Amino acid sequence: MFEQVLQLIKQYPRIIIHRHSYPDGDAIGSQLGLAALIKDNFAGKEVYVVGDEATRLPFIDAVMDEIPDEYYNNALAIVLDCGGAHMVCDKRYATAAATVRIDHHILCDKVADVEVIDSTFESACGMVTLMAKECGWKLSLQSATMLYMGMVTDSGRFAFDSVSARTFELAAFLMSQPIDMNTLNYNLNAEDFSEILNKADNMHKIKFTKNNVAYIYTPREDLPASDTVIVSTGLVGLMRDIKGVHVWVNFTESDDGVHCELRSNRPNINPIAVKYGGGGHKKASGCIVPDKATAMSLLADLDALVTTE
Repeated sequence: MFEQVLQLIKQYPRIIIHRHSYPDGDAIGSQLGLAALIKDNFAGKEVYVVGDEATRLPFIDAVMDEIPDEYYNNALAIVLDCGGAHMVCDKRYATAAATVRIDHHILCDKVADVEVIDSTFESACGMVTLMAKECGWKLSLQSATMLYMGMVTDSGRFAFDSVSARTFELAAFLMSQPIDMNTLNYNLNAEDFSEILNKADNMHKIKFTKNNVAYIYTPREDLPASDTVIVSTGLVGLMRDIKGVHVWVNFTESDDGVHCELRSNRPNINPIAVKYGGGGHKKASGCIVPDKATAMSLLADLDALVTTE
């Protein structure tokens, strides 16, 4: 699966690693994990990580590199955990001498010269881990910790149905390094008390469509003074365990439109996210729509989807 990727890594002296904007654990974990793997296994390679700050995971010391445009000359750009070109954190990747994408989202469009796409994986970190294992690369504590974090977060703590025997085999491979599970789990789960109170307040805002699609809609004026993406992804989880609800969505207004986080435990909601300019997975997708009216049209599509199940 990774033969072409390995040859390109060997070929190019400079490698620049990208992922999607507003990185989650899988995006930042695969980016930092792969960077550490290349540095540990290919002496003399220049390796850079680029993109916006990992605000969703402030405990990670993820300082992105600021590099000039000319660094892309005779460089390999690798894009990780990114379902479409519009989501790549730094569009300069397309100017590199060669480009690679490693991703586990449902394919929407071509992004790179070499595409390694497999939507059966629970995470991009899982794919990078398999590459490291198949290539016989040595693991460091840094690479193992970052890749394990991405596997944990994108698999819903190994609870989603994308998890397979392969997931646990690769997790065990990473755990050959002494990952500090206690600290990692604390950092992933700990919340400020104000965030807990905010979630409690939002539990009272949950509404239901005719066919029991649960949703929360947060207007711009009601948004707390924190990152929109963090609020949006945090609130959608509040509806996950409501009995009788099989599709749920969170809407959060922002300066760039309404962030829509779509989730399901039965039907495939990805086509609806794609219809509105987004993408993702069969049961976890997202998009940004221009206004509330469009968001309500999306909600109506989800409601109609439930009636067909």
